[in-house]
Amino acid sequence: MLSVRDVADFFLSPVDEEDGEATISNLKLQKLLYYSQGYSLALFGQKLFDENISCWTHGPVVESIYHQFKIYGSSPLPVAHIEMNKYSDEHLYILNRVRREYGQFTAWKLRDMTHEELPYLSTPNGGVINTACIKEFFINKLSNDNFNFDLERMKKRVEGDFVKMPDTQDNDSFMQWVKSF
Repeated sequence: MLSVRDVADFFLSPVDEEDGEATISNLKLQKLLYYSQGYSLALFGQKLFDENISCWTHGPVVESIYHQFKIYGSSPLPVAHIEMNKYSDEHLYILNRVRREYGQFTAWKLRDMTHEELPYLSTPNGGVINTACIKEFFINKLSNDNFNFDLERMKKRVEGDFVKMPDTQDNDSFMQWVKSF
């Protein structure tokens, strides 16, 4: 399990501009933490980080991270540099997916999105969002997206042979083999 600061630092680390906004505010970071936790619970059945996620006026919040960065207000947070060896393949899959899917949105768009989701709607303001509720919501969300994730199968496909090349040096035999697809 990662620390919540490790997860936050991942999102604050430099990325290509095509992956979304180059800068992240505290509000946006909070939503990325929430989505990361949800994906981890749904895909791997375990928390990505141990801290609770609270229900605040502007959506889900990890209070310790909020307080670390509140001095920046709505300004961009400082860039973080990460040690990649802290992150497993599963961690990186989740974090990169959340960055790719949700990093493209503004902080206020993410806020509005979370305000329409059951974990936020079913928690009183100031309360802790129930982990089981987050897990169930994201399992349903991912299944509705026709998402099929099998890390072991993916690793075998990438590390193994995709297609066995024929043992022929004859150009005509090779072209016949290619046309068979």
